[in-house]
Amino acid sequence: MNKPNGSGFGRILKATECSRKGFVAAWRFEAAFRQEAVLAMLMFPLSFVLAESVGHWALLVGVLLLVLIVELLNSAIEALTDRVSLERHELSGRAKDMGSAAVTLSLTIVALVWGAAIWQLLQ
Repeated sequence: MNKPNGSGFGRILKATECSRKGFVAAWRFEAAFRQEAVLAMLMFPLSFVLAESVGHWALLVGVLLLVLIVELLNSAIEALTDRVSLERHELSGRAKDMGSAAVTLSLTIVALVWGAAIWQLLQ
């Protein structure tokens, strides 16, 4: 069966282009994504100061990436929900609220991990 996006290396190239478009759309249309991306870019250099090991550095950077991943998924849910209908509906509101809650939890993870790293540094 032929896949619509092809196979092999050609599929990787098409998937990469789709990802690029997704990043561009998120940056262009989603203020929350821009804010979180800028915050991650500002925090990234600090990760080298805070990290006590390569694994610790990976954790500090990984949780920053987690926020961006969750925000991208939340934005996708919101875009799809709005595509289906702009009228208020309980299920649409619930989906958007759950996506927002997921972003909040990912930000809480960043606060815990980075807070612990800062605490260790100050001890």
